[in-house]
Amino acid sequence: MRREPAGRPGAGNRGAHRGLIRCAVLAAAVAVTLVACSGPGDPDSGAGALGDARNRGEAKAEPPGIVVEPVAEGGQAPPGGKVTVRAKGGRLTEVKVSAPDTDAFAGTMARDGSAWISTARLAPGTTYTVSTRAQGADGKEVTERSTLSTAQARDTFVGEYSPDKGTTVGVAMPVSITFNKPIRDKAAVERGLTVSAKPAVEGSWSWMKDRNGKDRIDYRPKEFWKSGTQVTLRMSLSGVDAGGGVLGTQQRVVHFTIGKSVVSTVDVKKKTMTVAENGKVLRTLPVSNGKKGFDTWSGTMVVLSKVPTLRMDSRTVGIFGPEAYDIGEVRWDVQLTPSGTYAHAAPWNEGLFGKVNASHGCIGMSMKDAKWFYDRVGLGDPVTVVNSAEDTVATNNGYGDWNVDWKTWQDGSALR
Repeated sequence: MRREPAGRPGAGNRGAHRGLIRCAVLAAAVAVTLVACSGPGDPDSGAGALGDARNRGEAKAEPPGIVVEPVAEGGQAPPGGKVTVRAKGGRLTEVKVSAPDTDAFAGTMARDGSAWISTARLAPGTTYTVSTRAQGADGKEVTERSTLSTAQARDTFVGEYSPDKGTTVGVAMPVSITFNKPIRDKAAVERGLTVSAKPAVEGSWSWMKDRNGKDRIDYRPKEFWKSGTQVTLRMSLSGVDAGGGVLGTQQRVVHFTIGKSVVSTVDVKKKTMTVAENGKVLRTLPVSNGKKGFDTWSGTMVVLSKVPTLRMDSRTVGIFGPEAYDIGEVRWDVQLTPSGTYAHAAPWNEGLFGKVNASHGCIGMSMKDAKWFYDRVGLGDPVTVVNSAEDTVATNNGYGDWNVDWKTWQDGSALR
């Protein structure tokens, strides 16, 4: 899970004087100067200072140059705006806007190369590098690099997202983002989030409160992902107002891959767990589930983590009194919920597997079977429990997303 640093609040308006960023001249053939403009205009229209000069017939008198907007006030530009770059006396061939710990801005280039506008907004308290490649009327190319700094915001927000970049996850893995500040304008934030997949899927975002009370949004397809699907999360939250002037700082592109399909089904009555890989049943394991009063959750849970050894103390999950336990180091632990549901080795229940449900809610197995299961499952693999007397696992208790019908899930979007 990617943990994002929280943004740093700072000063507001920096002054009323208009700042001017000057670029170095890199070639005598096409001199590039950064000048102020009246407004961003439309990339295809030629609006702004460039359009005004042409309308007055003064274009020939203007030196070739590049205009970068927004214009800084008192040396710092206000956050929340988009970056616009315009060419004067030539055409743009490439524009890159980047900053430390952020992914490069995407943008739209005008058909004639006269202007480029970013699709993302400027984050507060950030210094951006604007790198430009332009071609003059004589065909020669120059490259320019300038910096653009933005003022601090009163408050900022970030989202902690999962899965991480470059990971391979199971077919039930949702995209999940938990925010460090309350999100009052959920529609504005959701508009800054997109998920695309190859092959394409039908999917939707849905808002919820995480178990810790923080605002969280998950994206899942209508059905489990197909193995081999390439998924891309784009977080264009820089400069987005979550409500009350709390601005986002993140610009992220996260690629991950859906691995093989490993689907497990636990039947509480039969006391078995059947594990299938890519549709083929590999094994049916004898297990011991939660005893009466400590029944194992019903519904689909998703593997959250794996650790080879874990100390299990009932006090950490709220079990005290006569049922309290501290069984020390437990082997081959596959976590299914933050509330404490695991599939793990339970050698103290040897002889009960497949016969008696004797746990406090976990799915216990022999040491050998637990190791086999541990080696075959990974983050994002589903484990579905049937025939349990317990309630269905809550949506926010890990990734209980799959226990919500599709219409209800879609209705959780702020853009419906």
